[in-house]
Amino acid sequence: MSRASEKAYDTIREMIISGELAPGDSLGEEALAELCQVSRTPVREALRRLEAEMLIHRTDTKRTYVADWSLDDIADVFELRAMLEGHAASRAAERIDDETLSDLRACNARIGAAVQSSPPDTERFLEGNRDFHALILETAASRRLTGLLGALIEQPVIWRTAHHYGMDELRRSHQEHEELLAAFARRDPAWAQSIMAGHIRRAFHAYADAHRGLVAIDGARRNRAKRAKKA
Repeated sequence: MSRASEKAYDTIREMIISGELAPGDSLGEEALAELCQVSRTPVREALRRLEAEMLIHRTDTKRTYVADWSLDDIADVFELRAMLEGHAASRAAERIDDETLSDLRACNARIGAAVQSSPPDTERFLEGNRDFHALILETAASRRLTGLLGALIEQPVIWRTAHHYGMDELRRSHQEHEELLAAFARRDPAWAQSIMAGHIRRAFHAYADAHRGLVAIDGARRNRAKRAKKA
């Protein structure tokens, strides 16, 4: 992609993930070009890439809008993640060395510090959580797993709902990482796989609860916008 296309892609993608562009919002090329300060051609290229990543949807009439994720969609994502990341944890347990185990412990210590902050530092938690899971995937040493999981982990619903985690969910996530570390220290692939699969399934229910709240918030926002237009 050209530099202008990358700029448009990064800008639009960040707006989707942050929730500034909500599910169902229409995406007009002219307005996006003005927003990104590029021409319409780079915007078209960016939109094609975002469509391939399932972040946007294009209708038969060529209307483009932010993809609207149902709870069933979210369930599919997390079911696949549980299988794939469970397998990654199993492979990592067989291959992990002392240095990597030390790096994972240090990473989870940073996650713990973010959780214990007052208020909890969600951005640091997300960064540490991303690094923790990425290091496990790297240790699993499977290009296919890396490619398959990349598209799942980066879905916007995950990042939006994670910002609505409560203290209990944050602490539980950190503790489950500690249990994974125990399995890695024992080089026990079956144990690591079981913990990781449960970790992802538990995360699904937390995300689903938060997603329901976000759907209600987005609905209220759209209703307010409709009333404002009528006024």
